[in-house]
Amino acid sequence: MNIRRSDLPLLISLDVLLEERNVTRAAKRLNISQPALSTQLSRLRDMFNDPLLVLSEAGRGMAPTDRALAIQPRLHQALLDLQGAVASSEDFEPLTAQRNFLVAVNDNLFTQVGLAVTQSVLAHRSPGIRLSFIAPMEENLTYRMERGEIDLYVGLTQKVPDVLKARFLLKDDFRLAQRKGHPRGTEDPSLEEYCSLAHVMVSQEGKFKSSVDDALESLGRERHVALTVSSYNQIPLVLESTDCVATLPNRLLQRYAAYLDILPLPFHLPTFDVAMAWHPRAHEDPAHQWLREHFIRAAGPPAIARPSGPA
Repeated sequence: MNIRRSDLPLLISLDVLLEERNVTRAAKRLNISQPALSTQLSRLRDMFNDPLLVLSEAGRGMAPTDRALAIQPRLHQALLDLQGAVASSEDFEPLTAQRNFLVAVNDNLFTQVGLAVTQSVLAHRSPGIRLSFIAPMEENLTYRMERGEIDLYVGLTQKVPDVLKARFLLKDDFRLAQRKGHPRGTEDPSLEEYCSLAHVMVSQEGKFKSSVDDALESLGRERHVALTVSSYNQIPLVLESTDCVATLPNRLLQRYAAYLDILPLPFHLPTFDVAMAWHPRAHEDPAHQWLREHFIRAAGPPAIARPSGPA
């Protein structure tokens, strides 16, 4: 193959295709349409004179050919080397820089830390700095950070892959929340009362069990989970409108303290640590260091919501 016949976007697409082995998922990562990627795959097949990816015999996704398997590690490393070669080593100046940052964080930690980072970054009035917050997908996290697709991951310390650099941000614990004016009153609940109340919890899969239920099970008890929702910030809306209660991180609940009673749990749940993590390739990047400093400052004491409106 004459390398002059190829072009960089096609090789980038091939790298992602070989990683995903699925045209739909690869197109989503590349932010192009599936038909456009299929056209690129056709051009790549002509370029390499090889099918590269064929339908899997298992009927799901695609399988790489021997030629594709031989290409993949060298292509991936070459693209990383090129990315490093063109990266700017100049000092970072937020007022004039053009930079997009993508942060993987769930909505609980976005509320606790990401919102303050957003306010801080916007206060700099740096028109060329843009932030994107996405839900964390732990599969392929390291690979996507290695490629520079994700700049920062914020999550539980124990979930940070060993190959990433990390810094502790905050420690938190769990409390019970209910609406102000709840018919049970504001006294601390007993374990028996806690289990009898109607609970709402977060579950992306719609399951009615979490680590809270595991802790109760070890005590020989079981709570009544009446409702699940897909995000943490839906729960205050449910609590405000019903007699449900919820067990949530204290720092998150403090943002809604004007609207909720926050009470201690009648049993022990361990505290948990939150860290931010980044790929070693970004460790010395001045722009990345600037972003990380914003997160360090944001992970201070929890903010408390004002009575004038929802946080």
